[in-house]
Amino acid sequence: MRYDKNAFEMLGGIEGARNLANSFYETMSNLPEAKKIRDMHPPDLVPICEKFALFLCGWLGGPALYKEKYGPMDLTGLHALLNIGEAERDMWLSCMEKALETQMIEEDLKKYLLERFRIPAEKIYNWCQQKQSLQPFKSINHL
Repeated sequence: MRYDKNAFEMLGGIEGARNLANSFYETMSNLPEAKKIRDMHPPDLVPICEKFALFLCGWLGGPALYKEKYGPMDLTGLHALLNIGEAERDMWLSCMEKALETQMIEEDLKKYLLERFRIPAEKIYNWCQQKQSLQPFKSINHL
């Protein structure tokens, strides 16, 4: 299926990105099974919701608002101190899927966006797994 608009425009622009970000973090906060990934975030989600919304704008083909305000996004560096395994990756994607279900957008766009979100989720998961496998060699004192 071909569209004349990009994903950012089809989501509803900046307001659509904010709605998705807010719905995502609300979902994460309300699902008992998401407690582990919710606990990876600060208690006050307002700033992180806004940062995520700004990131989504550029990532989905709109203006690079996150980059303009904060500089380039380093997804792996941002998650460097977190222990993200398969369960955490899958729960993050489940929260995003539930958040997408609440959006007033076409079903095809929801499916497309979920597939797009799988790419960075997998990248972060793989990076965290690689990082964990290198932990014993963190210092020369182990040699």
